[in-house]
This record gives sequence, structure tokens and C-alpha cells, in this order.
Amino acid sequence: MTIKNQNTHLALFKGKKIRKIVFQKEWWFSVLDVIKVLTDSPQPKTYWAKMKERDKEMSQPSPFWEQLKMPAEDGKMRETDCADTEGMFRIVQSIPSPKAEPLKRWLAKVGYERVQEIENPELATKRAKMLYKLKGYPDDWIEKRMRGIAIREELTDEWEKRGAETNRDYEILTAEISQATFGLKPNEYKKHKGLKRENLRDHMDDFEWKFTGQKTLRAYRD
Repeated sequence: MTIKNQNTHLALFKGKKIRKIVFQKEWWFSVLDVIKVLTDSPQPKTYWAKMKERDKEMSQPSPFWEQLKMPAEDGKMRETDCADTEGMFRIVQSIPSPKAEPLKRWLAKVGYERVQEIENPELATKRAKMLYKLKGYPDDWIEKRMRGIAIREELTDEWEKRGAETNRDYEILTAEISQATFGLKPNEYKKHKGLKRENLRDHMDDFEWKFTGQKTLRAYRD
């Protein structure tokens, strides 16, 4: 079955179909589909219900999961328990199944690396450079990107000192810089470049970097 909807479609996970949908600008996944894949349970609804009984923190929607409408087997849109990436990781950690162990070990590794980066921020920079290299970016582009990240962090720190508190505050200020630089807000500019969930700054050329850097520095000084 193919669902022709730009916000709802079927994703393959280890050869199995897992429904996902965009909600609040994030991907949300069907909890029952993931449980079925990782446990081979013939009754994923019952398995999920028992998980919620064991873990009271998970028994109620939010922050780990929400009910969203997704296509059911009969083709109709029905409310389904869904979780975003962070919530799904939390749920997977509570699944006592051998098939879930590789993912749990990966989560533990990522968590350990984040602790290392908190203790030594230079590690985060080195890992970022390595990831960009693996993606095929040239060294000169990577250096410009890292300088851009450093300037951006200084700017957001300054905004915080001047009263920015929520993500919405930073989004508004970032949109003003983008509007002044390119005449488009970030979401409009991403659409113009044909991007979806990709990071806009990862897809800028030298010309764009030059003007973005100038506007960012000017905003920082002001």
C-alpha cells in the first residue's frame, strides 16, 4: 500500500514497514510498528500495554508519545500511539528483547560520547569535522563551516545575555538575519534550495557563506 501524502509515508526498517509522520516539524514513528519489529510479538498492542503498566512514567502521553492519525491496515486514518526520535529511544530502552540490544548499545555509546564532549568540548569539534569528511565535504568548506558554527554560538550566547529565552526567540532573530541577507526566511530559503530536513547551513556555497557571515557578525556587534 502506498500513501500519497507529503507528510505521511511508510519507511522501511530492517525490511519491515514502520509508519512515520511529520508532526511539529519532527518525524514521529508508530510505536506499535517498532515494537512488532523489535520483538516479533504477534500482539504488539498487548505488548505495548504491558510496557506502560510496568513503566508508570510511560503510561500517559507526553513527553514520550502522542496519539496521531496514521493509515491503518484498512486504509483509513486512525489514531495511533506515536513517538518522536527521542521518545522512541526511551521506549526502545524499555524493550527486553535481544533484537533491541544493538540499538541500546549504540544509544549507550552516543550517550558516553556526549559526556566526553561536555568534559572536553574540543572532542565535539573533532567529531563534527570527521562527520563532514565522511559526508564528502572538502577541507576548506569544513573549516568555513566550523568558523560559522563558532560565530553562531557566540551570537546565540549574546542573544541569551540580552534576554532570549525560548527556541522561538532564537528562531525570530535567525529569521531576521536570513531576511536581511537573502530576502527570505530560513524555511522559505530551504524550500528555494529544494531542501527538506537538511541543515540549511550545510548546503551553502562560498558566496552564501560570505554574506551570512557578514550579517551574523553585524548582528553580534549590534
